[in-house]
Amino acid sequence: MKLLFGSKKNFDKDLERLIAQRKSKIYSNTTSVLKIIRDVKKNGDKALLKYEKRFNKNSVIIPSKKKITKSISLLDKKVKKAIDQAYNRIYKFHTLQKFQNISHKDKYKNKLFYKHVPLDSVAVYVPGSSASYPSSVLMASIPAVVAKVKRIIMVNPSYRGKQNPAVLYAARKCKIKEIYSIGGPSAVAAVAYGTKKIKAVDKIVGPGNQFVTAAKKEVFGEIGIDGIAGPSEVTIVCDKISNPEWLASDLIGQAEHGKLSQCILISKNKSIIIEVKKELQKQLKKIPRSSIAKQSLKNFGIIIYEKSDKKIIDIINKIGPEHLELNIKNFKSYIPKIKNAGSVACGKYAVMALTDYGAPLGSNHILPTNTSSKYSSGLSVADFVKKISYVNITKKGIETLGPSVITLANYEGLAGHAQSVIKRIRRK
Repeated sequence: MKLLFGSKKNFDKDLERLIAQRKSKIYSNTTSVLKIIRDVKKNGDKALLKYEKRFNKNSVIIPSKKKITKSISLLDKKVKKAIDQAYNRIYKFHTLQKFQNISHKDKYKNKLFYKHVPLDSVAVYVPGSSASYPSSVLMASIPAVVAKVKRIIMVNPSYRGKQNPAVLYAARKCKIKEIYSIGGPSAVAAVAYGTKKIKAVDKIVGPGNQFVTAAKKEVFGEIGIDGIAGPSEVTIVCDKISNPEWLASDLIGQAEHGKLSQCILISKNKSIIIEVKKELQKQLKKIPRSSIAKQSLKNFGIIIYEKSDKKIIDIINKIGPEHLELNIKNFKSYIPKIKNAGSVACGKYAVMALTDYGAPLGSNHILPTNTSSKYSSGLSVADFVKKISYVNITKKGIETLGPSVITLANYEGLAGHAQSVIKRIRRK
């Protein structure tokens, strides 16, 4: 992991450069992605099947109900129970995200009604092939269920015709009836433009690799998306009382997601930094995805030594991390000053890995990445509803308020606007 000193003159530029390098890797695949999208838009299922065979060795787009049921029946009961528990916690938390319609009447009896309406259809993208996450099914689908979206479909790439049984079980738990064994940019294009076998949706949500992210960016406008999310990231702040063994495991836990994941450690204590580096070497030898974690830490891992609490907070807000762990004694003093972060784990026991699975309280793990927490939030029920204004104006209302509207319309050079009001208040 690269070591930066907050007190150095060029620190800010060095940090920005390292973050920008990772961004360029994530968004460098748009040309090939655009070609795939155009092909699927033009040739539909034929193109979709071609890419499935090429990338996933898969020749079945729609798995049969019988095959899904058989796959689920082989799933370990302990895994089913864990999914059930996660579902209940995530569902309960998201039901708390209630929306209140607004009804307002002024003294002229003009009426305004502001109504929340669920989307008609959404696609939930769930990564597959080498890594497949039932937790992502729950996190992406449950807010849509709570919002009362009519049609929820799942796209989840299989490998050689096999899908993860836990993913299928989680989808059944969320009452998803349409499951498509597809993935990558071609899957994004299919749900955006539709094919003979797949009806288009209004919005696509869920995590994916850099190719999926690039595809979502390209189809945005044709359909809605939850955001331009990138690979996972964590920033951990620690102090002299932090446990180096725990810190190293937290960093590895994030790094094992993928080669483009980013782990950042910030500390005022040099000895902790040294101990964490030793622990990383030791623990990396013991995990199955060690080669992936090593590449992530080597290419994008950063350790920052900074003595000032104020500067550390400034650094956090500059990074705007997806996950932030405040593994420090005085975390309460940091909380009011943190403006940019997807999710903040407070205290030494609030480990990011727990929040990834909806524990303990069911918050969502689909969060803003690549500094986008500066302007966006994690997935919620709000992502599956739209707001419509209904306005009713009385005769007295337009006669009283119309003149000021006419004045503004004329000032802005919009004579047609002014006339449409004038004609309604002109008296014989």
